[in-house]
Amino acid sequence: MSTIHRFVGTPTKYEWENVPVRAYRDEFEGVTRQIFIGPDEGSNNFAIRYFRLEPGTHSNLEKHPHEHGVVIVHGRARVQINDDFFEMGPLDTIYISGNDLHQFVPLGDEPLGFFCTVPVKR
Repeated sequence: MSTIHRFVGTPTKYEWENVPVRAYRDEFEGVTRQIFIGPDEGSNNFAIRYFRLEPGTHSNLEKHPHEHGVVIVHGRARVQINDDFFEMGPLDTIYISGNDLHQFVPLGDEPLGFFCTVPVKR
């Protein structure tokens, strides 16, 4: 069954109705995620998530078999893919191949926000 989650946030705080804001991981204080399309909405193939990283935080430095599609929504980031580093900003897009080492770090004094699409089965 199709589902709609209306945006109820502000330009500085992104939120969707009926989508809980969850901690990214316990050891990553200041990093949150919201899954607004995924298995709870009946999606069997992909999930779209929104991540928010406060200044001074970072995502996990990780690699895994599944690929990612990322769109920076707000803020600036240093993105690591394997041994390369890129400075990214709003509306820049990133494709991360499976098994590529990757990490996101906010730059400056503004939070970093991005959409990330991944396969549901991973």
